[in-house]
Amino acid sequence: MANIVEMPKLGFDMAEGTLAKWVKSENEPIEKGEILAEIETDKATVEVESSYAGIVLKHLVDEGTAMPVGTPIAVVADEGEEVDLDALVKEANAESEPPAGEEKAETSPEPAAKEVVENQSDSEFIKASPLAKRIAEDKGLNLSTIKGTGPGGRIVKRDVEKAAQSQSRSAISTTPKAQITPGVDEEIKISNLRKAIGSRLTESRQSVPHFYITSMYDVGEMLKTRKQLNEGLPKDERVSVNDFIIRAVALALRDFPNLNASLSGETLVRHGDINVGVAVAVDNGLLTVVVKNADQKPLTQISQEANAMINRVKAGKVKNEDIEGSTFTISNLGMFNVEDFVAIINPPEAAILAIGSAKEIPVVVNGKLNIGWRMKATISADHRITDGAEAAEFMQHLELFMEQPWRLFA
Repeated sequence: MANIVEMPKLGFDMAEGTLAKWVKSENEPIEKGEILAEIETDKATVEVESSYAGIVLKHLVDEGTAMPVGTPIAVVADEGEEVDLDALVKEANAESEPPAGEEKAETSPEPAAKEVVENQSDSEFIKASPLAKRIAEDKGLNLSTIKGTGPGGRIVKRDVEKAAQSQSRSAISTTPKAQITPGVDEEIKISNLRKAIGSRLTESRQSVPHFYITSMYDVGEMLKTRKQLNEGLPKDERVSVNDFIIRAVALALRDFPNLNASLSGETLVRHGDINVGVAVAVDNGLLTVVVKNADQKPLTQISQEANAMINRVKAGKVKNEDIEGSTFTISNLGMFNVEDFVAIINPPEAAILAIGSAKEIPVVVNGKLNIGWRMKATISADHRITDGAEAAEFMQHLELFMEQPWRLFA
């Protein structure tokens, strides 16, 4: 049976997406759950799995085309099946039309055939695909400095990504990410990801009544346990401090359902799953990857899953399930030698935990001056959902798992 694949909705606020790449070609077999295409949203490039098995009969959208959510993008059919494509697509489009009286959301998809991009003057033009242009704008690259390897010298996605990687390596080895030229102002186009971050966090800051509580934890035993656990393990399999924190937070949340909750209108939803989001820095912003049911997984599994998702984010191969469904978020800046900071809540969640560096400092134990490892953590919480006493009790309960890491293996 022939089935229409539509532009998926990859997030509650997604209105349109760009077909970045077809992973499966026309007339190629595909199994249910296999990657069909890569879709670019304002947050990330996401791998989309097929909901159907069969043959990819037809691509209805060219790479680099932006389309509204729900637009037909491909047809998957049984091998040898005869399909009236025009009738099938017409039927799918009719089903996606809004009911009478409702206006369809305005969109302005970029024509797939548009390959010529204006560059600096009316007389100077550069051939580039719409997707290549968009990536170059997001990364602040000048198309005139990039050599195209597509048909007729056209600049395509791989050319821009190669140029971005080259620029990144150069920046790491010789200069900072950006430099100030005295007396010269520079105008930079804000990336889609940065726009999305700004919109969500502005909304959070303005509509959510934040309050903050900071605690300091003795992490000497945690660091010792981590060192012992990692002895003899390959580098890519070692457990990080952040993995310990994810597990500790997940176990502590079991007894604080109001902090593993969100608001839906006037209803408080206490989530049955504890899905811990972890903020990951990317070019021009950050994404949150989500460790699902973190309270039910051992440290090693948390580490493997978190590493796999972070690697996909950095490679631009993130999956929708990697970044959706968090019920509580951790933001860790410890690797940047940050003592402590406060984070803005990721709506509609009830709280977020900001983690600072583990530092060796003078401490007083039983009236005697010693040297110990300490780490500060600050919870930002929504006063509509919880209050200071409850959040303080959570931070106190979290201390058990941070300072007695054997509890993480129970």
